[in-house]
Amino acid sequence: MVTHKEFETAGKVPGLQVWRIENLDLKPIPKNLHGSFFTGDAYILLYTSNAPVPSYNIHMWLGDECSLDEGGAAAIFSTQLDDFMGGKPVQYRETQKFESTTFLGYFKKGITYKRGGVSSGFQHVVINDINEKRLLHVKGRRAIRATEVEMIWSSFNQGDCFIIDLGKDIYQWCGSECNRFERLKASQLAISIRDNERNGRAKLQMVEEGCEPDAVLEVLGPKTKIAPATPDDEKVETLNKKKGALYMISDASGSMREEVVAQTSPFKQAMLSHEECYILDNGMDRNIFVWKGSKANTAERKAALAAGQKFIKDRGYSDKTQIQVIPAGAETTLFKQFFSDWRDKNETTGPTKAYTMGRIAKVDQVPFDASTLHQSSTMAAQHSMVDDGSGKVQIWRVEGGAKVPVDPSNYGHFFGGDCYLILYTYNLGGRDMHIIYTWWGQKCTQDELAASAFLTVKLDDSMGGSPVQVRVTQGQEPPHLMSLFKGKPMIIHSGGTSRKGGQTQASSTRLFHIRTSSSGNTRAVEVLATAASLNTNDVFVLKTTSALFMWRGTGATDEEMKAAKHVEMFLGGNATPVAEGKEPADFWSALGGKAEYQTSKTLQSCIKTRLFGCSNKTGNLSVEEVPGDFTQSDLATDDVMLLDSGDQLFLWIGNDANEEERNAKEYIETDPSGRRGIPITTIKQGAEPLTFIGWFQGWDPKMWDTDPLERIRARLSHC
Repeated sequence: MVTHKEFETAGKVPGLQVWRIENLDLKPIPKNLHGSFFTGDAYILLYTSNAPVPSYNIHMWLGDECSLDEGGAAAIFSTQLDDFMGGKPVQYRETQKFESTTFLGYFKKGITYKRGGVSSGFQHVVINDINEKRLLHVKGRRAIRATEVEMIWSSFNQGDCFIIDLGKDIYQWCGSECNRFERLKASQLAISIRDNERNGRAKLQMVEEGCEPDAVLEVLGPKTKIAPATPDDEKVETLNKKKGALYMISDASGSMREEVVAQTSPFKQAMLSHEECYILDNGMDRNIFVWKGSKANTAERKAALAAGQKFIKDRGYSDKTQIQVIPAGAETTLFKQFFSDWRDKNETTGPTKAYTMGRIAKVDQVPFDASTLHQSSTMAAQHSMVDDGSGKVQIWRVEGGAKVPVDPSNYGHFFGGDCYLILYTYNLGGRDMHIIYTWWGQKCTQDELAASAFLTVKLDDSMGGSPVQVRVTQGQEPPHLMSLFKGKPMIIHSGGTSRKGGQTQASSTRLFHIRTSSSGNTRAVEVLATAASLNTNDVFVLKTTSALFMWRGTGATDEEMKAAKHVEMFLGGNATPVAEGKEPADFWSALGGKAEYQTSKTLQSCIKTRLFGCSNKTGNLSVEEVPGDFTQSDLATDDVMLLDSGDQLFLWIGNDANEEERNAKEYIETDPSGRRGIPITTIKQGAEPLTFIGWFQGWDPKMWDTDPLERIRARLSHC
């Protein structure tokens, strides 16, 4: 087995690790620059998840202009890393602009393509050059991509957003025909560039077509006619409209051969033998799956990626075709959907159920050693951990335009209606280093957003401009920030100081929803104290004036139960354990009576529920999957959204969606697993039933009372 020094840290902690191929070797990319790719390079990515069981994804990413040598080196390192990890990871071959939904899910704020590569001398560094000048063309409503283009007016069009990056000033330019949701997503990417590539020190402004400031005109010259909007030339399409074919591959004769198993899907699971390897051909939709049987010979298993690449070439498929190499037991949802009778081990559910990427012996998490991290910039970059979180922490809450110190005993507790400043100080080589985290609750007011931005700059200035600034929104906290709370969950209370009358008073009955995300972070969010808020997949802590209950849903994890103990301690008592289905009468009474809540069996199976957006904004009806862990904010009010939970479909209709977008029939008709007669529930925005709400943690029925785009504008105009 071939090893490499970079493999030694691979998969030790949950999250993403990224390496670039440099001089045919691996070089790690700092965490704050993840999501930025040079088009002339090749990269290896490893994603590690501990929930519900340890599992791994390896991605080989190839830029449009990377050399054959770099692509070959990436393939070799991908195979070697897979071998080093016991052949258990799922391997993906990714190409620029044709990335898998799994890949895009790691970068919820979008990805950026930069010109050049290592051979041109371009390096991944945090940019602070005030003379920086580049133009980024932003495309996409769910999978956001920003491509560097020539800094001239002819690069612009009226239907898209562009980011004009001038170093100390960043402008988000919005075409006159760009819709609201695209503006919102482009703003999130622009904020990410400011915070990660400029350490939060650049000024970010939103500019409408026709209102360009002098600074923009000075760089681009006199404005010429802007091209009209054009439909996406590389439309993202995640439905498998073409049927798949299944082949068995073997090297029994000394060279790799293929044998037809089935010409068209849906397939039967019994067609797969654990003593063989198979190729599932969905190449017409740019997807190839290579399945490795657990008892297949070593040569076949190691040659899986190469076999997939050869298959693409032999069939004359596009070189942009994605490849997934899947070991038995780690089947992805996209693979299982081609089988009409798929059953996972110990599961009795149907197609697309029980989403797990691998069942591997538990990986011991290596404890962070502050001194070791200080000596190893590579380790710090890979884990996004400058240290183990044991430095000095100071937290202030924004109240009345000022920052008010939070009692240290309340560190880790936040109000969803407030903003906070967190100053972290640690020592590096005898020198104090600082990080300022600015935390924004989901329900904070625009005044508080503005005040928090002003107070962050003021605190930074008072420290000579040396701190690193990190802006964080509720639910998107980075690993290092979570580590400051010493293994305890982040507890988010409802209300805040911005409400009339000052501090919101705690209700006499309180309910906390505890859930561990796919990245391994656990949060406890206060929700409405009714039975409808319960969810069979999670843990809830209920407090009344006379009792304390800890309710465990059928699908809850031990990690969530451990976190619930901290909530129990905070609420001051010994909670009565309550198992789902065995609730006492006073439990239901405290929640206002027994009522329907999310009890879908698919939740109990830890399935990969999928959310899609249905849109005809480009002139043709397209269905695009929302990458990564979806949230309520991914529901676009000008689209129809389709939530597929395996045994039922929800068609969510945004208030601004048009009639042509309101049809899920095509989705079912093209389902490669052959599902027919599946229940379809149609839902109007603002009238969501519990069976739909239950898929979203911390659902806010008042989210759309305020315009999300206006909230973003408030952040930009004061930064």
